[in-house]
Amino acid sequence: MNNSHQNGISPDRKEERTLDIVHRGLSRRYRAERRFRFYGIVAIVVSMIFLSLLFISIFGKGYSAFLQTFVKLDVFLDPEILDQQSLATADYQGLIKKSLRGMFPDVTGRKDKRLLYRIVSSGASFQLRDLVLTQPDVIGQTLPVWVPADDDVDMLMKGHVDRQVAEGERRLKDKQLAWIDQLIADGKIQKQFNTTFFSSGDSREPELAGIWGAAAGSFFTLIVTLLLSFPIGVAAAVYLEEFAPKNRWTDLIEVNINNLAAVPSIVFGLLGLAVFLNFFGLPRSAPVVGGLVLTLMTLPVIIIASRSALTAVPPSIREAALGVGASKMQMVAHHVLPLALPGMLTGTIIGMARALGETAPLLMIGMVAFIVDIPTGFTDPATALPVQIYLWADSPERAFVERTSAAIIVLLAFLIAMNAAAVILRKRYERRW
Repeated sequence: MNNSHQNGISPDRKEERTLDIVHRGLSRRYRAERRFRFYGIVAIVVSMIFLSLLFISIFGKGYSAFLQTFVKLDVFLDPEILDQQSLATADYQGLIKKSLRGMFPDVTGRKDKRLLYRIVSSGASFQLRDLVLTQPDVIGQTLPVWVPADDDVDMLMKGHVDRQVAEGERRLKDKQLAWIDQLIADGKIQKQFNTTFFSSGDSREPELAGIWGAAAGSFFTLIVTLLLSFPIGVAAAVYLEEFAPKNRWTDLIEVNINNLAAVPSIVFGLLGLAVFLNFFGLPRSAPVVGGLVLTLMTLPVIIIASRSALTAVPPSIREAALGVGASKMQMVAHHVLPLALPGMLTGTIIGMARALGETAPLLMIGMVAFIVDIPTGFTDPATALPVQIYLWADSPERAFVERTSAAIIVLLAFLIAMNAAAVILRKRYERRW
């Protein structure tokens, strides 16, 4: 007699009960799956909303920085002031002031004149000097010259200054507003594309500040990082994956590499400060030091990505190469490495994109200094684009707010381009085994 009969339960009743239990379990699992999908969709929607708000905020504040307000001045290049022997040091600021006084002859008081001179930027004199130095034959003529307006005027023209605020609570006075309105009516003030933002270095004056110096510093820093991290990272990955014996020492090295990939970036900055600056005495604020620090930070990422690419190559490739008489080195160099190279390059580009956006390690080695000149080499004083954003974000002037957002837009464009290159590279050379 079987157990069902022994327990007094018929086989049909037992089968029915089991099916009910299975059906109840299925319904519960289906409900759990639907909940999981719902939570996933909610998480994605919330993430997209916050990401959209971030982009809207950045673009909303930063797009206006790509335009700059200019004032048209009719400047008489007086030969008595512009001596041919001292053109570089002539009183160009005096010519700018004389032109402004000619446009507003009613302004006579000393205080009013100072307010009038503040309509145009202090960089107008340098622009005029460059014009005369490149075209000395214009001396003696009256030329219409568009010069950058002061950052307060620029903010007014972009709608960031409320005219209804009491005069004592805003930077532009009522007389200046009246002069600006007259310039607008005469068609002598307008917004143009801000080439200075892309072609100049940093400046204390927002209307003269640009990102070219920081972009050049980032370029030299990334060149050093790429030249060091890619060959060292690939060589380390090839040795660990293809040649290293499997023992506790290699296991220890692998564990440390995986842990180094998760170490906060500022720790690498402290390491660079102690080793490269304090011990080896390398120059501060130099791209070569920044590149060395970022190399330490990027190496674990490249090693891990390269090892994954090597692991993805099927063992049959290795066995076929060894079967026709190739040595292990030939097998790796001629067969495995070329097939794994696209994956390695993808990991390298992603690691370089991360290095491009890093700020903390560069702050520790002095790349936060105020540097106006454009770096031309690996040892010149320089800063980096993320550090430039950090510096501008700390500036009190309203005009630096939009330039901070504009610099973030440029940095995001570089990061998106690098990640897009990694995706295209992976799609282009991806092989399915």
